[in-house]
Amino acid sequence: MHAQELEPRTYSPSPVGTNFVLAGYAHVSGDVLTDPSLPITGVSAQLNNFVVGYVHTFALANRTGSIGIVQPFVSGNLSGLVIGAPTEVHRAGVGDTQLRFALNLFGNPALPPEEFARAKLATSLGASLTVQAPTGQYVPSHLVNVGNNRWAFKPEIGLSQPWGDWFFEASVGVWFFTNNTDFFNGQIKRQAPLTITQLHSGYSFRPGLWLAVDLGYALGGATTVNDASSSARQANARGGVTLAVPLGHGWSAKLGYSRGFVTRAAGDYQIVSVAVQYRWFDH
Repeated sequence: MHAQELEPRTYSPSPVGTNFVLAGYAHVSGDVLTDPSLPITGVSAQLNNFVVGYVHTFALANRTGSIGIVQPFVSGNLSGLVIGAPTEVHRAGVGDTQLRFALNLFGNPALPPEEFARAKLATSLGASLTVQAPTGQYVPSHLVNVGNNRWAFKPEIGLSQPWGDWFFEASVGVWFFTNNTDFFNGQIKRQAPLTITQLHSGYSFRPGLWLAVDLGYALGGATTVNDASSSARQANARGGVTLAVPLGHGWSAKLGYSRGFVTRAAGDYQIVSVAVQYRWFDH
């Protein structure tokens, strides 16, 4: 599920020496199990996902870089048919930690806050690497877990294009997964790479107040268990909207909604989210 979240403005420039702390909540409902290798059908989930995170920007070879960490906590109920039998489970616990390093490759050079405020935004190209560590709660005897018990890596490239008060963004990344060698009582689960494409278009009404329309497409990610035949690959499209609102000096809030509208391997769920962020500068 987290691999398919829509997130606009991840490649928008920021001044160096900026710090962000955030706290967020998302309510997820629908079929969240984008893993058709599981013998579960008719899934209905109601999940509460809480996250805290921190991001810091810095200069690297006169380019703007950033490093961030996000820690989720998940609680909720899932119901469905497990090998034909109605089943309902509750899961709650710490999720897998995510680390992200990003670097601006072209356009918008590294600038301190004073110079950044006077500079005119231009086309920029960036790259990032997201690492998901197997730190989440995991019980091998459970078919459904909060954590994934494996590493995952997503290299990504993103383009940001301002046009007056409008902005346009596009990104393409690929998730690569290590094997889960203790899946459901000692089995080995493998997953093929999963390509994530995102498009965003938005309008800035004034600094900090903007609205974006979001579109995402996930392709691939077929799974195998103990070298059995591969499950169907994902081909899931999602759409949504995101609104950012300034709350005061350094404070802002972000509201989001997204849902799947073309789903091949589950993924037919909706997300309603809210996040609060505080920003400050080193100098």
